[in-house]
Amino acid sequence: MKILVTGAMGFIGKNLVAELRNRKYADIYEYGRDSDQVLLEAYCQDADFVFHLAGVNRPQDQSEFMNVNYGFTALLLKVLKKHGNKCPILIASSTQAERDNPYGISKKAGEELLHEYSKETGAKVLIYRFTNVFGKWCRPNYNSVVATFCHNIAHGLPITINDSNTILNLVYIDDVVNELINAMTGNENVVDNTCQVPEYHKASLGDIAALISSFRQSREDRSIPDMSDQFVKKLYSTYLSYLPENQFSYQLKMNVDNRGSFTEFIKTPDRGQVSINISKPGISKGNHWHHTKNEKFLVVSGKGVIRFRKIDSSEVIEYFVSGDVLEVVDIPIGYTHNIENLGETDMVTVMWANEQFDPEKPDTFYLGV
Repeated sequence: MKILVTGAMGFIGKNLVAELRNRKYADIYEYGRDSDQVLLEAYCQDADFVFHLAGVNRPQDQSEFMNVNYGFTALLLKVLKKHGNKCPILIASSTQAERDNPYGISKKAGEELLHEYSKETGAKVLIYRFTNVFGKWCRPNYNSVVATFCHNIAHGLPITINDSNTILNLVYIDDVVNELINAMTGNENVVDNTCQVPEYHKASLGDIAALISSFRQSREDRSIPDMSDQFVKKLYSTYLSYLPENQFSYQLKMNVDNRGSFTEFIKTPDRGQVSINISKPGISKGNHWHHTKNEKFLVVSGKGVIRFRKIDSSEVIEYFVSGDVLEVVDIPIGYTHNIENLGETDMVTVMWANEQFDPEKPDTFYLGV
């Protein structure tokens, strides 16, 4: 299949082209603002499907709205008709097409052109009205509040909120791209005779700003947001794409003594926390038990032994562990336990606990194995 993408260098276009390539579509004709019009002739002659994503929404001169959103659409359809190409066309419009403003009027005019073209030629036309698309590669401080908030907060810059209670309908770029490709293969999502992306999200400006600010803070408190919430998951991924390139990494607070170190890595609101324990040769750590707190130990480097004893028994149970064979050891409640480094090098253990450490209620009772 030969696929023409207008606006290929734009936010949606870049993401679409990248995913088309991921899915092994080889013949992708990318047409952008600076492309030679001669290419448009060749592309329109050969294309089996057209994604018409080109448009402007923040021009320096308002006349550009009609020149591009209407004028380029008219040119595209003219060239397709010239070559007798009746391939399907999908256009990225906007919910602003319902409004009486220069941008909305130009988008509505472009839609009407496609309807007329479809009636005249019989070509299949798909019109998607997008609003507040967010995700990687969206230009900040332009027309996307999410991109602006992510960029500015990630870079320690101020943001402006006129009304924190304003509710936005948002759609994630991966959901958009997935729907566009489905539509190309004849599986478009149609609701009430309207093409739509299946999954939209609602959030207030205040909540969006608070969430993104919490993502920045999460490095300090070692927390991970609730990834079961799809909007939070997508927004967090978006935020990370705006990190300054010299700030991808961040240090953790290591609690170091002569036995080695213990470092909290990740804390979650509902899935506990992960820590990294380093033990020096010959060192034993632990010798405690828990009522409800449970853990998983995974030695990833070095070798040692994990010992257990039920608190009302004298029998000691041993599990020998090594970074050579990755084996998870569950730490059941009611068993006092320790871990000893039997090797000649540091032993590194990944430790998961089912709850975040609470110094007011540690649920940890010291008792030798």
